[in-house]
Amino acid sequence: MPGWAIALIVSTAAGLAFHAALPHLLRWRGVSLYRRTMAGPALVFDSQDDDGTAVRLLNVAGTFQSICYVDPELRDELVCVYHRTMAERIGQLDRPARALVIGGGGCSLPKWMLAHEPQMHVDVAEIDPKVLDIARERLFLDDVEREHGPAGDGRLEISVCDGWRMLLDAEPESYDVIVNDAFSGKRPIGKLDGEDGARELWQRLREGGLYLANLRSPLEGTAAEAMHETVGAYERVFGNAELVEEAPEEPRRLGNNVLIARKG
Repeated sequence: MPGWAIALIVSTAAGLAFHAALPHLLRWRGVSLYRRTMAGPALVFDSQDDDGTAVRLLNVAGTFQSICYVDPELRDELVCVYHRTMAERIGQLDRPARALVIGGGGCSLPKWMLAHEPQMHVDVAEIDPKVLDIARERLFLDDVEREHGPAGDGRLEISVCDGWRMLLDAEPESYDVIVNDAFSGKRPIGKLDGEDGARELWQRLREGGLYLANLRSPLEGTAAEAMHETVGAYERVFGNAELVEEAPEEPRRLGNNVLIARKG
């Protein structure tokens, strides 16, 4: 047998052995789930927050996409600071009836909405069905769907789709709250980053409606330019836009900053 063929067989066998051993290696490091998604490998593991409370994290392609509490009494509460900022602003609205969340991920914010805004119906757009499967298996989304999905009180509707397309298909003035928690490469929020996207949003918000977006970006430097362009676009279309900075003391650090714009 030629030498190159032997080398190929050995290399292939080594690769298969590594992939077979990978789940065991990950469990040894505390990872309870490893799975491929549209965006890359997904890992789920348990940890603790700053107060020592047990939390569960979903990491997709090297980025933390969702975090939730493990304690049943805390599962509807929010771990992430930027989600708490969004929840505070939603709580200030006068009886919001319908919300759209683009980029559901582990559905942390929809869980909070359903628990704390009992009159609200929540539509969720998540493009990756494998992420939703993980959320059901490890992040307690299955419990929430049983209570609030079609078989429950009907206040939660999850669609596997492109959130931009779902927004365009919505009727004018459909929502009191629209949340964009999706990432899109170097642009903080994909097709909703400029004036065209802002106008589409404005049309689908009811008077007094609220738009909230997670702008994952540093605050200074070349990498921050796209975020500041987005904030400027919403200022021009909505007549107002506020940026709540996650870490103003570390302006060069990548952070989850919240864009807030209100209609009217």
